[in-house]
Amino acid sequence: MSAEDRRSARRPDPDRALVDIANYVEGYAIDSAAALETARYCLMDSLACGFQALDYSACTKLLGPVVPGATLPGGARVPGTAWELDPVQAAFNIGTLVRWLDFNDTWLAAEWGHPSDNLGAILAVADYLSRQRSAEGEEPLQMRAVLEAMIKAHEIQGVIALENSFNRVGLDHVLLVRIASTAVATKMLGGTREQVINAVSNAWLDGGALRTYRHAPNTGSRKSWAAGDAASRGVRQALIALTGEMGYPSALTAERWGFQDVLFGGKDLAFPQGYGTYVMENILFKISYPAEFHAQTAVEAAMALHPEVRQRLDDIREVVIETQEPGQRIIDKTGPLDNPADRDHCLQYMTAIPLIFGRLVANDYEDDVARDPRVDELRAKMTVRENERFTRDYYDPAKRYIGNAVQVFFRDGSSTDRFEVQYPIGHRKRRAEGIPVLLRKFEQSLGDKLAERQFKALKSLCADQQKLEGTPVDEFVALLVTD
Repeated sequence: MSAEDRRSARRPDPDRALVDIANYVEGYAIDSAAALETARYCLMDSLACGFQALDYSACTKLLGPVVPGATLPGGARVPGTAWELDPVQAAFNIGTLVRWLDFNDTWLAAEWGHPSDNLGAILAVADYLSRQRSAEGEEPLQMRAVLEAMIKAHEIQGVIALENSFNRVGLDHVLLVRIASTAVATKMLGGTREQVINAVSNAWLDGGALRTYRHAPNTGSRKSWAAGDAASRGVRQALIALTGEMGYPSALTAERWGFQDVLFGGKDLAFPQGYGTYVMENILFKISYPAEFHAQTAVEAAMALHPEVRQRLDDIREVVIETQEPGQRIIDKTGPLDNPADRDHCLQYMTAIPLIFGRLVANDYEDDVARDPRVDELRAKMTVRENERFTRDYYDPAKRYIGNAVQVFFRDGSSTDRFEVQYPIGHRKRRAEGIPVLLRKFEQSLGDKLAERQFKALKSLCADQQKLEGTPVDEFVALLVTD
């Protein structure tokens, strides 16, 4: 760029990345039956996660209006509660519920994340709009619109994550929730293509949260509400854009001041493919264990070894865990673990619990279980190594495996077999095995928190793709609220 160009105040055309996102949300027609079906399962799974989170006061204390009393009768409702809120705060509530237990879907690539975090923004906006329309005698949105918005939010977040590693520059993946939520919320609220571009440009200008709260020695509960915060910010940016507020065309590429130069090490963002339905069709479900996804197959392996080791815990000399490079980098953790957020991001802890108890449930991250002296004694005997094949398969777009292997060695020189799991039950290659588990998770999570009539109607509706798609959003959400 010449000195003259650098001095010029002429506004450039919008960055290609902004235009591509706007074109996608405004013009792409969803015609993939596989994506729509998976979105239905994703909706059910996300609701299951949210209803489970209602059992934890650390989560529920954050719910409700941002200022006591600032409710909005006729606004967006929060599943599992009686709250009616403005859509910005409702997005925070719903997103926080879905994410709280680290049990919702996952996308793993150069960046990872949880695309169903965007449901906070999507369901809040959809319910708000539908209730407003119904009150005015107009047609409310149907659930097909929610599923399509989910597919598009998944796609935006997942495609950007394919070759762009924000964590390597210290930024948290929830910035992608904010980008995706902003784009789909602006469209749902009636925004034009230009307004989507403006809104998304402002979302990029927000920068990104630091990953400090996900890593020792600062791991804490913000990692459970950060996605709700990002989803709510997406709705806020959408509403700002709809007032006609301006955007910033080179928010990403501006020399010195743009996102790429300021926060991405001066590198250009990479977009290896266009937007379609790829991410939703290949999403990973956490359906057996509430555990950080890089550890899911280690948990499966430890569960398989539990019968062989449960009577020989005192005889264990070493436990060897082979994992992928991201798993070693993110969740290989030694020393004291101070809180549940610390423990559910520790590979050794998530392997020790099933080896000892033959289970891993959300309560196993609480202090009562963590105080069992056998847990830290076993963690101290663990060695974590990178398996280069697991790393290659992790990044291979044709595989997207998340391999782990566990082997236990005893003091007398004997050992268990080395138990390897290449991809977890939530992987697309194990859909036939996984969907029944997902359905049980849904039933067990919601069945005892809703009135019998409500849950029976909800279960029937969620089992019928066409009926669900044609259901008004406000009627669907009414089945989720409590007194």
